Amino acid sequence: MGKLGKITRRAFLIGSVAIAGGVAFGVYKVRQEVPNPLDPAEGASLNAFLIIDQSGVTIVTGRAEMGQGAQTTLAALLAEELDVDWASVRLMHGPASAAYFNGALFEGAIGGADYKMADWQRSLGAALGGVGKLLGTQITGGSTSLRDGFERLRLAGASARETLKKAAADRLNVAVETLTTEGGQVIAPGGQRIAYADRGRNGRPHRSAGPVDPRPMSQWRLLRTALPRPDMPAKVTGTQAYGVDTRLPGMKFATVRMSPRLGGTMLRHDPAPAMAVPGVERVMDLGDGIAVIASNTWSAIQGAEAVTVEWDPAPYPATTEAIFDVLTAALDDSPNSTMRDDGDVDTVSGGTTIEAEYRLPYLAHATMEPMNATALHHGDRVEIWAPNQAPLVQRRGVAEALGIDPEAVTIHTTTMGGGFGRRLESDYSVLAARVAAQMQGTPVQVTWSREEDMTHDVYRPAVVARMRGTVDAGRAVMLDARIAGSALMGQAGTRMMGLPMAGPDRSVVEGAFDQPYAIPNYRVRGHVADLAIPVGFWRSVGSSHNGFIHESFIDEMAHAAGRDPLDFRLELARAESPTAAGVLEAVREMSGWDQPKAAGTGRGVAMTWSFGTPVAIVIEVRDEGGQIRIARAWLACDTGIAMDPGILSAQMEGGMIYGLSAAVHGQITFADGMVEQRNFPDYDALRIHTAPVTEIRLLETNPHMGGGGEPGTPPAAPALSNALFDLTGQRARHLPLADQFPLMV
Repeated sequence: MGKLGKITRRAFLIGSVAIAGGVAFGVYKVRQEVPNPLDPAEGASLNAFLIIDQSGVTIVTGRAEMGQGAQTTLAALLAEELDVDWASVRLMHGPASAAYFNGALFEGAIGGADYKMADWQRSLGAALGGVGKLLGTQITGGSTSLRDGFERLRLAGASARETLKKAAADRLNVAVETLTTEGGQVIAPGGQRIAYADRGRNGRPHRSAGPVDPRPMSQWRLLRTALPRPDMPAKVTGTQAYGVDTRLPGMKFATVRMSPRLGGTMLRHDPAPAMAVPGVERVMDLGDGIAVIASNTWSAIQGAEAVTVEWDPAPYPATTEAIFDVLTAALDDSPNSTMRDDGDVDTVSGGTTIEAEYRLPYLAHATMEPMNATALHHGDRVEIWAPNQAPLVQRRGVAEALGIDPEAVTIHTTTMGGGFGRRLESDYSVLAARVAAQMQGTPVQVTWSREEDMTHDVYRPAVVARMRGTVDAGRAVMLDARIAGSALMGQAGTRMMGLPMAGPDRSVVEGAFDQPYAIPNYRVRGHVADLAIPVGFWRSVGSSHNGFIHESFIDEMAHAAGRDPLDFRLELARAESPTAAGVLEAVREMSGWDQPKAAGTGRGVAMTWSFGTPVAIVIEVRDEGGQIRIARAWLACDTGIAMDPGILSAQMEGGMIYGLSAAVHGQITFADGMVEQRNFPDYDALRIHTAPVTEIRLLETNPHMGGGGEPGTPPAAPALSNALFDLTGQRARHLPLADQFPLMV
């Protein structure tokens, strides 16, 4: 953020021809523009997305970089229109500002399945997106970054290009139509070139060229290519600075220790053992826990572990079994939602009916960089340096905790070592701010231990589902799903936005009610269980658990019908969505599905439509001397336009591996009200030698842009489970799979 301030203070656009009143390089299709948060102090005014100064072009995005490559592709959208050399572009995260509101988050607010959403519904969703300015939805999540930025950033780049041409035309006294742009320069008919950053003489102020239509796809030179990622050199060389690398003069280091019974309180504590640890300077009573301040993070963590603390009981059932009893009982209550109710499920007769119950555990996010934030409380203001996915959520949370005006809180968003939805929350920044408030004028970095991080997550909800389906003459004629889980939107939405969330909780049933299968009698009901365990957005949210439930049960129905599982799905998908059928056809061809399998191998398929994108996966497992290897994976997706095939392929593979890791190893369990898994030995992931050899195919037939960061996760677990059934004849109806099969680890 300090770097950002330096850039904006010296920024100019063709020097004295810089724009009086500001160049509108951002074009909003909403009624009221948001004030530009980058207004420099020395005359030239730029918009929220673009800074041009003597050292070149800086593209500013309001989306966080957590390894997914979002900043690279967002910058390419603007650079494509601006005509600059990609190698010269610099990227930067913008400040906390409503100017970076994410309107695409509201696409799902009008309900319904994405695959069959009408144009008027999409238009309504886009119109609702403007509400994000009021709610402060500067959020990186929901696989929406490119969908939100696709038009906005191209319009910003096109407007900037034409405004620069107008300024040059006045300077040269030529018609603007005679000018072109290339490589960050305006080119005149005689070959004269004016760099965008050149300081003009005797120039006069110019206003924006106004809205300019972006270029057609046929003229793209950056988009739809695998661009070099500007953040890669630093990451490869180990020089990338993450939140935990923040260093300020005179900084102290701290950690926290909060109740291991989530939401519980501290009864009493003895700080004396901590003060005996070398480097520990202070033990701070936070009321609901402690903070230990030291000269380094390791001493702080050692000191926190040494403190003797007594905690009160948990506000939820104390054991995993008792928690699942609450979830199961919720299935007998009235449903919170019936998001799909086609035909008449209750009158179906004849054929073969099967039933199954599925149970999925809580899951942690397990980011490589633990939760951390650095805070400085000086005067009546607070500054926070934090790896986060939602700066305005951080600002609101800190302000509320300290009882100050949100405008008195400055959030600096750092690069982060993984997010997966965990860093949408503000709890770690709030704790840092609370510690800093008692250390006026001294910056303090609060880093959670891995154990504190793992046992104080906002977990993916545990779920119980009862499925009933009927097949007749080889065809699916009925599917009835009842799914019980915590009200994720009610919890997380209220925490993040400070507003009550009422009505049907879509997260309980997404990934089940919205799948493109033509089953004539098809009902999906969601039941909300009242549990005080904190839950939050986990990569692909409700589709992550319902993808497993739905696609595992579709596989069971296929076998009950005596049908090939892929043919069975294709028949259901073709009648609903050619786009969904296309990804199934692709993995069929890629995997050689119709060819005989080698002895000792099994194959499974799954397809889930989530975040606007259908993804189909075929997994091949192989028995190697009694151990089962996840040998091969074939994934096909259709996001519409593949903006950057390299980044998109990496996201799909990464999402699949994340889903496979959770399926094989992931579970959070409780004993005496406390989480039992404390570190990676208790919460493992796939390793290089146990991950499948993977082939990715990107299709581009989807008429609407879909997301890329999350849709690779939901079909991973059921594809693997279905492959294990094909190999062993054993059907998995709960996770993790390593507890049921001799998987290679």
